[in-house]
Amino acid sequence: MYLIRERFLGLGDDFEITDGDGRAVLHVDGKVLSLRDRLGLSDPHGNQVAEVTRKLVSLRPTYRVSIGDQHAADVRKHFFTPFRDKFTIDVPGPDDLELTGSLFDHEFTIERGGRRVARASRKLFRIRDTYAVEVEPGEDDLLILASVLAVDLAQQREHDQERQDD
Repeated sequence: MYLIRERFLGLGDDFEITDGDGRAVLHVDGKVLSLRDRLGLSDPHGNQVAEVTRKLVSLRPTYRVSIGDQHAADVRKHFFTPFRDKFTIDVPGPDDLELTGSLFDHEFTIERGGRRVARASRKLFRIRDTYAVEVEPGEDDLLILASVLAVDLAQQREHDQERQDD
């Protein structure tokens, strides 16, 4: 289980993703006030292991996830999904992932071919402004965590645009 502090993206600050025992497993360097919304993920030794960046030209919110120097996934929001949020995590090859649920409440699942590979929930860990991400054994934890952060970036950008429109 991993713990992610909520609402970090509005501030653009750095933070740690921790395990269930509170040990830092990833350092996230937030550059969300930049033109391309960028997050760098580093291991506890300071080595950058992944990056999330917003694609500037796309029809719908899209974020690119790179692990090491390799393209790992594009995270895209679906245009119209009544009553719940839905994103596709488009990985190279045939094993795309689907993220569905309530992003506002941080209650969602990630599935591949109808089988759950991860879930996020505030209910799993009751610390204010924190939600838990459980990744099933054998899955790519780094890809899942980077994709969840990409979805958080997309939601924060959408929320900020709605506030500007008001």
